[in-house]
Amino acid sequence: MYDSNDSSSIEKYSSAVTLSDMEVFIFPDLMYSLVLANIMSPGLWKWKDDPWFSKMSDKKELKRVQRLKQYIIDHFSFNLDLDTWGLTTKEKELKRFSKFIDVDILAKSNALFGYEGDKYYFDIDIRRHFNLDKYDSNVIPYWKTETLEAMEAFRFKEGYANGAGECVSFSALYAAAAFVLADIPLEKIFLLATPLHSQNYLDVDDGIITNNRRIVTKNMWYNGTELSAKARRAIENEIITIVAHNSGYIHTMYSEASIDANLYKRFKDGLTRFLSTEITYEIVANFLRHNSSLQNRFQISHLRNGRMLFIEAEKVYCCESTCKFRVGDTTQQNLLLSIDENQFTAQARSDRFVLAVFEEFFRDNKTDPQNPDHLQRLKTLLRGSCLKDSDIIDNLVKFCRITPKLPHEQRVWKQSEPVTLDGIKSAKDAQESLKAQAKYNPTANLAFMAFRDLSSSPWKPFIKAAVERNPVCVNGAGNLELNDAYKLLSSFAENSIYGEPTRLAQPDEVWNYKRGDGLEKAITLASIYMNKQSENRTAIDTDGKNIKLTCGNQEFLFETQKELTPPISSDWPA
Repeated sequence: MYDSNDSSSIEKYSSAVTLSDMEVFIFPDLMYSLVLANIMSPGLWKWKDDPWFSKMSDKKELKRVQRLKQYIIDHFSFNLDLDTWGLTTKEKELKRFSKFIDVDILAKSNALFGYEGDKYYFDIDIRRHFNLDKYDSNVIPYWKTETLEAMEAFRFKEGYANGAGECVSFSALYAAAAFVLADIPLEKIFLLATPLHSQNYLDVDDGIITNNRRIVTKNMWYNGTELSAKARRAIENEIITIVAHNSGYIHTMYSEASIDANLYKRFKDGLTRFLSTEITYEIVANFLRHNSSLQNRFQISHLRNGRMLFIEAEKVYCCESTCKFRVGDTTQQNLLLSIDENQFTAQARSDRFVLAVFEEFFRDNKTDPQNPDHLQRLKTLLRGSCLKDSDIIDNLVKFCRITPKLPHEQRVWKQSEPVTLDGIKSAKDAQESLKAQAKYNPTANLAFMAFRDLSSSPWKPFIKAAVERNPVCVNGAGNLELNDAYKLLSSFAENSIYGEPTRLAQPDEVWNYKRGDGLEKAITLASIYMNKQSENRTAIDTDGKNIKLTCGNQEFLFETQKELTPPISSDWPA
């Protein structure tokens, strides 16, 4: 729980405000705190009023999640713009977290501090991949995780028509929305974080993985499309550093785990089943769609007008983009009929394998990628063919069976009370339930900090975050005199992105969305001043709706609709 005399506690609670990827990695319980903050959000519960979600109770779980997916796709975009939340440096962050984590361990687990994992991302240069190559090598992004309100407020930002967010934001949003909108029990929702990505696993039907705005079912995972390829990348190529759940978390870096051990085993077994499938003709066809560079090793036969014809596989796969027919499923015949006959040849090429041989083989042979005898039969099939010396079968097995790199179970398992929200029907119900649990549950306690509720959270961490980790407003103000910065802030819209009278936006949210309550604008101006002046002396005084900000010998007046009284100090925020 929060201890105002403990610098480590203040650091953790201030991290619950800014919620950067780095902070979530160091303090893994923050991830679920954001989920709970979104569940408390009246904005999320308002989604229920949209006709799109009518009659949700009549649908099965998968259909409800699919309905939710389409709503998120329609209302949010993916955003990984480095300038949105600004930049920091490795040295600054290492100094900040040196007492929490060993630097060598950090380098092995976090992409921005040296982790390279498997070589998928790093063959393309990680800094160039994230557009960091234009900065010095010590510069890294904050990549703050947005609350629902901050995600929706992107529509006020130039260049955005809808809401937006980065991967951790979508992960937390999906988890909260799956509970509120799709009635998926919290026990079935697991959040997964890798060094470069965040996804969720929903224990529904054969399993569902959320990936940014979209979802991937088990069938979709193996369909070989570009969408499924993007969803597979993190789990295929990276370690899973954190699994977060309503019962707790497990982190690859920490020896103690608070997640329920039995539920973690159930999750691990479910995810492992999701990541393995029997090899069939359709799976082989999907594998070739996924690995397009291998298509030139195959040809497809086609009976047309009583003649057996042949065509290069890559030509057929190319035609999939213009129709709904696919190689490998029941529509393959229609796909071949849509191709002009002059594209076919009467003779099979000796340097290409005929896919129909696979089709016939799998009619009579069940092939489990984990069974050596099954795989040997498949390799025997290729003996004497043009594929006899290839590694196609080994790559096919990797496509059909992924072993997730999860945190191992050799932990000290701590008993913790899970967060429960049974029977809640509104945002107010969620807030009241979590307020009661916050007295003994640290994650629920942190949730109010992530929720930005300053009537239920300490001020000091909020102000610390506002002053130390909001570089966008500071850089945006540039060389403006303080009076000019005040005039600019005064020209912004008066309404806060957080409609409730006890919730506050951070300075960079005010700056990015060009709106804020007077109290938020006062804190923003104070942050700009303290980052530009060596004396850093400020004070905020409130009198009902009137706010007076003192910066050195200058005074600035604001009006507020918030029902909050910030701390007054001549050395604010000390």
